[in-house]
Amino acid sequence: MDAKLYTLNDMVRAGCNDCRGCSDCCRGMGESIVLDPYDIWQLENNLNTTFAGLMRDRIEFHVEDGLILPNLKMQETSDSCAFLDLNGRCGIHGFRPGLCRLFPLGRKYENNGLYYFLLEDACTQPAHTKLKVKKWLEITDGKRYEKFLVAWHDYRKKLKNYIAECSNKQNCDELIKDINMKFLHTFYEKQYSSADFYVEFEERINEKEVTIL
Repeated sequence: MDAKLYTLNDMVRAGCNDCRGCSDCCRGMGESIVLDPYDIWQLENNLNTTFAGLMRDRIEFHVEDGLILPNLKMQETSDSCAFLDLNGRCGIHGFRPGLCRLFPLGRKYENNGLYYFLLEDACTQPAHTKLKVKKWLEITDGKRYEKFLVAWHDYRKKLKNYIAECSNKQNCDELIKDINMKFLHTFYEKQYSSADFYVEFEERINEKEVTIL
């Protein structure tokens, strides 16, 4: 890991020649490509599908500190991403999930903000070019996207802490189950009707029924 922290306008050596001839980071990822609500919104809109449709063969659930979260599914026969085509190219590159477009960078949440760091030697491409972080991410309106990521990170952290505290008490299983069902329905299963994802997400995260603290 590079010790330096980057912002959207900083230059970072992450360019990988458009991943030509390589798809190493799309294989053997297990449950690590966790999907946030923005990722699901993008997939639903661009693939003309629903969360239930994605659950058939493209994504799956895993449990992370008591919280149920969706992730990209690896194919059983090849251990590659379900969206990777036979030529080893990403079938959803233009609207790929945030963790996919981030690599080989990582995120660090600090002082109510978001920074990036370089995962040195994580990418197997032999040479990397310098470019701005925001160009690498290819996200429209990067500041609004970062604001969403910080809010989402903080909310998940609160839920995990709440679940951890609850787990130490008796007869808490039903409450944890209820928290997870409400969480999944509010942010994943219930489709976003607004053309402005960020506005609708903020409305949902501020609803009293999903604010537990």
